Amino acid sequence: MPKVLNARTVETIKSSSKRDEIPDRHMPGLYLVVQPSGAKSWAVRYRHSGVTRKHTLGAYPSIDLKHARLLAAKALRTVAEGRDPGHEKARQREAEVDSVAAVVEKFLRLHCARNNRPRTAEETERLLKLHVLPHWRRRRLREVSRRDVIDLLDGIVEAGKPIAANRTFAAVRKLFNWAVARDIIPTSPCAGVKAPSPERARDRILNDEELRFVWLAADAMGAPFGPLIKLLILTAQRRDEVAKMQWSELNFRAALWTLPGVRTKNNEPHQVPLSDHALAVLTALPRIANSDFVLTTSGTAPARGYARNKRKLDSLLPEDMPAWRLHDLRRTAATGLARLGVDLPVIEKILNHRSGSFAGIVGVYQLHSFSAEKATALQRWGNHVEQLVSEESAQVLPLRGR
Repeated sequence: MPKVLNARTVETIKSSSKRDEIPDRHMPGLYLVVQPSGAKSWAVRYRHSGVTRKHTLGAYPSIDLKHARLLAAKALRTVAEGRDPGHEKARQREAEVDSVAAVVEKFLRLHCARNNRPRTAEETERLLKLHVLPHWRRRRLREVSRRDVIDLLDGIVEAGKPIAANRTFAAVRKLFNWAVARDIIPTSPCAGVKAPSPERARDRILNDEELRFVWLAADAMGAPFGPLIKLLILTAQRRDEVAKMQWSELNFRAALWTLPGVRTKNNEPHQVPLSDHALAVLTALPRIANSDFVLTTSGTAPARGYARNKRKLDSLLPEDMPAWRLHDLRRTAATGLARLGVDLPVIEKILNHRSGSFAGIVGVYQLHSFSAEKATALQRWGNHVEQLVSEESAQVLPLRGR
């Protein structure tokens, strides 16, 4: 006869040499399952469509007797409604495995972390967590439709973020293509969907007067952001490449900065000749003991806080100066080099571009490093910048906050 189980009985009942199922007289259909090892769990037995079925509720003591009876009652109500609780639990478990949240977590861990540069992986994670998971977190990935993708992107555009919508679309498309390749879904709902907003390549360059303003404002700011701005101007390299510069990458005797492939956009090592002016900026920087970071305040991390420091820099510039971005300094340097008569292939080598003059077969067979040409060009550019910001020129610059 079934026992009336109580908390003490459940706790003290001993295991035997075989698996035992002890029914609860208080809740018909509920069983305490005791394994030979002593492990205990709860299950409910019921009939559905003429077949006896077993539905595991969970392990004891994580689920106590009171909770087990509540779960059993809920399962039996489901049966009374003509549904199968065991089948529904299996479907829920399957849905959780293939949920958007679960697949995104796998995608970030198995694909992005392994195959993308750290900054790219971080940006993909940020976009998916900010724009995608709040809407689709609990949905099964295979249930997301093309209409869902379009609605998601339209919502971001309507929020006044058209470029963010494009970036989110790129991340979502990559996610679904990866899921197709892993046989998680048969097709991608992004197929046939176009980027929601047109993008135009930026063409903002700073003229000579604006470049003087920025240089002198950088002077007023001091390290590490001021020297960062100056090195962006003088080397024409990317923001993060300069900000994360390390002393071990610099050869002062050879006046050369060597970027390893793991720190460049195209994953190729890149050598940047250092002009006299760039060397002067670098040698004036304080060096923190046991730190390899050149531009740092803590010694444990490179310069950061770009947005905050950019606003501070802008506060020193003339109020009527048009808006600009840090990346515009790279474009300004490239344009300035061209104005000085530097050949396009040399400029592309300085910028570490693999397109343009070095695209396709040319990039495979044209292996000249242009080291001397790059050094000459950057020295000429440094001379030009020095002339712009000379003491005589600086006297007429109406910088705010000075």
